Amino acid sequence: MAKRVQLVLTKDVSKLGKIGDLVEVAPGYARNYLIPQSLAARATPGILKQVERRREQERLRQLELKQQATEQKAALEKLGSLKIAKQVGENEAIFGTVTTQDVADVIQAAANLEIDRRGIAIADISKLGTYKAEIKLHSEVTAEINIEVVSN
Repeated sequence: MAKRVQLVLTKDVSKLGKIGDLVEVAPGYARNYLIPQSLAARATPGILKQVERRREQERLRQLELKQQATEQKAALEKLGSLKIAKQVGENEAIFGTVTTQDVADVIQAAANLEIDRRGIAIADISKLGTYKAEIKLHSEVTAEINIEVVSN
């Protein structure tokens, strides 16, 4: 049986790994596909040091992003309840619905925080009242705010 070859991936390869991963593959796969396609490079001590340094930088960047998300969560929880004014019809039913973009705009106006609307989860709001919204700020940090829908 042939020996395995250690390579460092220079691009994401499906079913093998992501950029910077150290992988062991068959010599023919490395020689005929990965290296000619510039998907991987041979694992030398210098390249391994570069990979380790890159991983450390990425870890520090993720730590900083988490810290910023924690600060945003504290700022959002200080706000308490946010009011969204909508036009009302019969039986306290609002025209249209409250969207995630509406919530993001209200947060921008109230706290001057830029929140991505795709990270906001709200229930289907079609009547006046108080609702909860979950805002995913980071993969490990989620804030919860109250939204009060009032008539204008």
